[in-house]
Amino acid sequence: MAREPHLSNSSSLAGRNCLVLGAGGFIGTNLCHRLAGSGATVLGFGRNRKEDTFAGSRIDWRQGEFRDSSTLARAVEGQHVVFHLISGSTPESSNHDPAGDVESNVLTTLRLLDLCRSEGVERVVFASSGGTVYGVPQTVPITETAHTDPICSYGIGKLAIEKYLGLYKHLHGLDSVVLRIANPYGPFQSARRRQGVVAAMIRQALDKKGFEIWGDGEVVRDFLHIDDVVNAMIAAAGFAGPARVMNVGSGTGLSINRIADDIEALIGRAVPRTYLPARPADVPVNVLDISLIQRELDWKPRISWQDGLARTVEWARA
Repeated sequence: MAREPHLSNSSSLAGRNCLVLGAGGFIGTNLCHRLAGSGATVLGFGRNRKEDTFAGSRIDWRQGEFRDSSTLARAVEGQHVVFHLISGSTPESSNHDPAGDVESNVLTTLRLLDLCRSEGVERVVFASSGGTVYGVPQTVPITETAHTDPICSYGIGKLAIEKYLGLYKHLHGLDSVVLRIANPYGPFQSARRRQGVVAAMIRQALDKKGFEIWGDGEVVRDFLHIDDVVNAMIAAAGFAGPARVMNVGSGTGLSINRIADDIEALIGRAVPRTYLPARPADVPVNVLDISLIQRELDWKPRISWQDGLARTVEWARA
């Protein structure tokens, strides 16, 4: 029997046991540091640890595979809040192996939810995908009540997990909040993964390799700084209201060509551009309506695009 949630509308997690699944990744690394700084007891879980990422911090580390149930069970033991950030695929790669995508993400998450309910976890905060679950939008900005017709297996898997979280709340009382996150950028985002266009373009510019742009560069996305994403996740962990699925974005859209222009302005020189064939998993436009989370969590993005990009370029240079 799951414990009744003891969380309040306070965003403070001081003294709480927090497990971050996917702690070695971009969002997870930033979240772990913020949680530890706020006084939470943090356990990071992930496949590969960068030895210097958490050196000298108050963050414990548990290395393991998400599909390893015994290692995962030991990590979940005694936790109050579980942040589920792990994904074994990307929007592009998921369409090459939909069955493997379901097995690595959906089925493993079901095992996680069983562990959470048996261990009495108070809340699961799930990082869903505001960029893929809606598919090609009928109207922009996109609200949480819009049609969900993903054009990639990745988005379908995220939606399936959202639905299972609702089922586990209904059947077992396992509390959860789903955050449909747009396109985060900022420190610790790897330019080598096939996600994170801002990080990739900054690295291409600084290495003087030239921009590689999929399609004509007029694809529009909703970008927000990682600090704003982390603020939303921590607020969601302590949220006591009824809303359980919320968009997290900037509420405005930028084209890939605009990003290239702004990076050029920051580094002070032009960068050659190579335009590659468009990818089937890319929708033409994705901008999220964030009025619900502004109302429910009193959250809004604090870092402007220009300021956030400048900070990210400075971090990449360092």
